Amino acid sequence: MNVDAAVAAVAAIAGLCTGVFAMLAFRWSERDQAKPTRTSLHTDAVLPPGVDTVLSVLRSSAVVLDEADAVVKASSAAYALGLVRGGKLAVEPMLQMARDTRRDGEIRQVELDLPRRGTGRGDALAVSARVAPLGSRLVLLLVEDLTEARRIEAVRRDFVANVSHELKTPVGALSLLSEAVMDASDDPEAVERFAGRMQNEATRLTNLVQELIDLSRVQNDDPLEDAEPVRVDELVAEAIDRCRQQAGTKQITMAAAGTADLHVWGNRGQLAAALGNLVENAVNYSPARTRVGIAGRRVQAHGGDLIEISVTDQGIGISEKDRDRVFERFYRVDPARSRATGGTGLGLAIVKHVAASHGGEVTVWSAEGQGSTFTLRLPEAGAVRDRARPASDPSAEGLDEEDRPYETFNDPLPAHPAPEVLP
Repeated sequence: MNVDAAVAAVAAIAGLCTGVFAMLAFRWSERDQAKPTRTSLHTDAVLPPGVDTVLSVLRSSAVVLDEADAVVKASSAAYALGLVRGGKLAVEPMLQMARDTRRDGEIRQVELDLPRRGTGRGDALAVSARVAPLGSRLVLLLVEDLTEARRIEAVRRDFVANVSHELKTPVGALSLLSEAVMDASDDPEAVERFAGRMQNEATRLTNLVQELIDLSRVQNDDPLEDAEPVRVDELVAEAIDRCRQQAGTKQITMAAAGTADLHVWGNRGQLAAALGNLVENAVNYSPARTRVGIAGRRVQAHGGDLIEISVTDQGIGISEKDRDRVFERFYRVDPARSRATGGTGLGLAIVKHVAASHGGEVTVWSAEGQGSTFTLRLPEAGAVRDRARPASDPSAEGLDEEDRPYETFNDPLPAHPAPEVLP
């Protein structure tokens, strides 16, 4: 009996130990599950309610950091800008801002220039970073891309500076000439000479102001709101009439061919101004007793036929380094010659904007000493009407307005598309 009792006692003790060990293992398991793991720290569950939804609709690049500087949440824009790499914030100044904000709870903001990812160039990405505490453990970083805003601001500053300079020249000349007229009041010949120069400066000032107005209008207005079919031969005739006096003074022959039965779709006034600028440039930069030719033709292209209007001169030509910049505002290949001809440096910029707003383009071929050919390429009237489908058109269903733009064509041009000119 003693043996049986001893066996029973040992069995009871073993069962008790097993129960104790099972209870301890269960407690340890609960404690391990309660510990915040690295994976749990990187889930959306740690974010306060509603924050994830707010961050998803923000335009700014958003990054949420925990107390260990690990990224809890990051928007796709943050990855695109290169702010987050390998689960860490990759920009050291922003990381230091986040640590300072976590320590004292103050909101901080700074503007930085960051290198662009994968460009291999020295271009900088201008950003504005703002850091704020998010709850007791998290820090929120919002980053705005200011690159485009800075570029636009630089363009605006340059434009204002150029306009101020261009306006200052004729205004200053008028002031000096008026003083000269007053001092030469008893010299009729001097008064007549100075008055003539004042008239030239006043004409230049008037042209500059008018072209500034025209440029502003073509940049801000939608030409296709008042669009209509426009005959190319009428545009050409109007451009020739506009320059007839200057051409006659220099004995320049202007001739046109191939423009009959061609129509483009757009704002008649803007198209006439663009073509008139091209013809006027050709006359102004051509030597005396030469020829300016205007040619039109229809060319086939993907999406519909195009109308090409080429203006060719036998002038001084444009060097290769200047060819890509002639359409910039106030850019002049030869500033001295431009002032002598009364040019403002805005004519070709207006042509470029008119062409782009009508779904076309303007290109240039030129060689120094051989002349230049400017080609205005616009969609044909019928082709544009077909592409401008109403919203009820079944083929346009499901497309936003921005998904149905007018096409810009870039078919290669001949080396020197000389127009056909009448004898």
